[in-house]
Amino acid sequence: MPGDGEGGHDLRLVLPACATWLTALVLIGLRPVVAYIVAGLCVGCAAVLLTTELADGRRADRAAATCRGSGDGRWAARVRGRWGARSGGARADRPTGGLLIRHGALAGAALACVAASAAGVGLRLSAVGTGPVRALADAGGRATIEAVVTGGPQAVQSRGHEIIMVRVRAETVRRHGTAIGTRVPVLVLAAEQQWRSLVVSQRVRFSARLGPPDHAELLAGVALVRGPPVTLGRPSAMQRAAETVRAKLRQACDGLPAAQRGVLPGMVVGDTSRLDPRLDDDFTAAGLSHLVVVSGANLAIVAGAVLWLARVAGLGRRRAAVLAAIAVLGFVVVARPEPSVLRATVMALIGLIALVSGRERRGVPILCGAVVLLVLADPELARSYGFALSVAATAGLLILAPPWRDRLRRWLPGPVAEPLAVAAAAQVACAPILVMLSGELSLVALAANLLAEPAVVPATLLGAAAGVVAPFALPPARLLVWPAGLAVGWIVGVARTAAALPYATVAWPAGLLGAALLIAAGAVALLVLRRRAPRRLAAALLAGLIVVVLGGHLWQPGWPPRGWLFVVCDVGQGDGMVLAAGRARAVVVDAGPDPSVMDDCLTRLGVRVVPLIVLTHPHADHIDGLPGVLAGRTVGMAVTSGRSAGEELRHLPRVQVRPAAPGQRWAVGDLSLTVLAPVPQGPRVSTRDDGTTVNNASVVMVARWPALSVLLSGDVETEAQHALAGTVPPVDVLKVPHHGSRSQAAAFLAATRAKVAIISVGADNDYGHPAPATVTLLRALGMRIYRTDLDGSVAVLATAHGLAVVPQRR
Repeated sequence: MPGDGEGGHDLRLVLPACATWLTALVLIGLRPVVAYIVAGLCVGCAAVLLTTELADGRRADRAAATCRGSGDGRWAARVRGRWGARSGGARADRPTGGLLIRHGALAGAALACVAASAAGVGLRLSAVGTGPVRALADAGGRATIEAVVTGGPQAVQSRGHEIIMVRVRAETVRRHGTAIGTRVPVLVLAAEQQWRSLVVSQRVRFSARLGPPDHAELLAGVALVRGPPVTLGRPSAMQRAAETVRAKLRQACDGLPAAQRGVLPGMVVGDTSRLDPRLDDDFTAAGLSHLVVVSGANLAIVAGAVLWLARVAGLGRRRAAVLAAIAVLGFVVVARPEPSVLRATVMALIGLIALVSGRERRGVPILCGAVVLLVLADPELARSYGFALSVAATAGLLILAPPWRDRLRRWLPGPVAEPLAVAAAAQVACAPILVMLSGELSLVALAANLLAEPAVVPATLLGAAAGVVAPFALPPARLLVWPAGLAVGWIVGVARTAAALPYATVAWPAGLLGAALLIAAGAVALLVLRRRAPRRLAAALLAGLIVVVLGGHLWQPGWPPRGWLFVVCDVGQGDGMVLAAGRARAVVVDAGPDPSVMDDCLTRLGVRVVPLIVLTHPHADHIDGLPGVLAGRTVGMAVTSGRSAGEELRHLPRVQVRPAAPGQRWAVGDLSLTVLAPVPQGPRVSTRDDGTTVNNASVVMVARWPALSVLLSGDVETEAQHALAGTVPPVDVLKVPHHGSRSQAAAFLAATRAKVAIISVGADNDYGHPAPATVTLLRALGMRIYRTDLDGSVAVLATAHGLAVVPQRR
């Protein structure tokens, strides 16, 4: 076969692996009947192809035998050579009828894999698309479900709320007193924190409203749950032991600094429950996010250490392999045997076997076989970015790393060439997928991985040792955790420094187009680097570009601009504003939906004291970020809507709270605030009321400095705006109400006479904000429009030449 010689990789299984993967990727989004038709057609085609190939091979053997019988050995050799060439290099001195050495047989094998993948997807689509759960999901009905937890709980932010996602296997559905047995996967979306404590294999009961899955997923339904789960039993003994190890490891890490306390359990067993979201963002920007999840690298380090210890102890190759397998199995159990962990396990074993044995070329068919088996076992992996990244990284280590390592050894010592080649190969292989996922290209990932690499092995091994010791004795575990924490501290420092560098990441087209453009750019770069003259020209151009970019960055003032007075933080779909009130002091108006984002904005602005917090109304996209305002800062008083039922108070422990009323004034330094609305008389509002009712109860106020005035309008809609139109004073800047929704009164907006309109809005939000009609109206009124979804955070300051607006994204 091509590529199957002494100097190349065995690529015969690449086609079956890609066919299996692509089939599952496409068919999961279609109907089961389509999958069955594809499976049937491929079985037929494979049978015809294999039968034809077998017949051709037999005819060739008979022809060669006839020639030998007639004494014409040269003609027999020609016949065998011709058919051997068609079969991809079969030897001329053996029969040519062997199916596995023929191109046609390889195509038949690919068709067989497609048929198996299609059949598997069809069966799963049929299973999740029928039965009581899907019937209730399609009807939007309610039911009581008994289920077994199959995946660890995960917390995500959605529209300002924290949602706990848990995958379960529904086994009993009860409705109207009737219990129906079933066995289908369901995704639970819940808000109660008790869902966080569930463990894989635990049996639970809950009442939920069911709905169909939003995307192409192998789920019978999505369960929306309001209350906590009712536990019906304990987890399995193995899972209880795993949870004990995880809990004891967290306890052993309690004495470490906060960052190390959050990262170390993630590196060792994938436990990121204590990881600061901002630090997680830094790891992602630095290209180090694979270190804080269970990846093939973690498993390879553990297995490699066990193999080395076994070799030192003289246990022999077989016993060492058994011990390594036991260590990997224990690691998988503790890290939870979820699809991502199992995927990482398989990929780690492939890379470890290939690299330790020195037979990287044999690793490619093993990798392809693993892809086929994994996708057949779990077709959903075909749509998993994590799976794609694991396969790409492993392929890069097997195909790219060895030749790069050999070339680098010509100029660099082995201990430097090896990690540099491995890191570069993994980054190059994964870059198109990362770009397709994020729309960003990391320029610091390679350097960050090289700098972090020396600390990864000691951190992982010492942390793993602490995890083994902690359930039996905490003091020794704490001793092991201390040097591991030092190693993690180095990694954290690398991540933070790399993420803070200018142009650590650059924007790149997302999706398939972005991946294709990156691959094309890489191909062009490869062609350029192969010739000396173009290489020198490219080096000169790159050096000039670096000088221009860095020079421009140094010449261009940073953000935030010095002397800022008013900043609208980019908090996503919500409001979070900061009003300067002196050195390191500021008034905060609303706090957005995410504490870490608001905290990051205030930190960047240098705000350490908040004399006054104003919460315009109790919607989550305005108040859920309050913990980020309170974190590490001195806070004075809070002001809430005079008509609020007080739901904001849960975020304001030990803070004096006063209701706002029209005419109230506050002065903080050069800043003065005057309340215009709402009138406190009237019914109290809460998030259980209609959204328009709550929005119209927003606090509306005017902020003034000697050289700047701003109207802060909360989320007031048309009714409240009409009532205020006659009392609104002219201002310089308008914070557009309700994220630029359609509910705007032209008279109200015109009365502000603002020169600048700022819309605080999330990118790609589900509400269609800002409405095109609102944007058109603001432009017709002569206002310059800035939007946080396009401009990032927006700062306003007064200069000698007048008003200046500085968006974060210039």
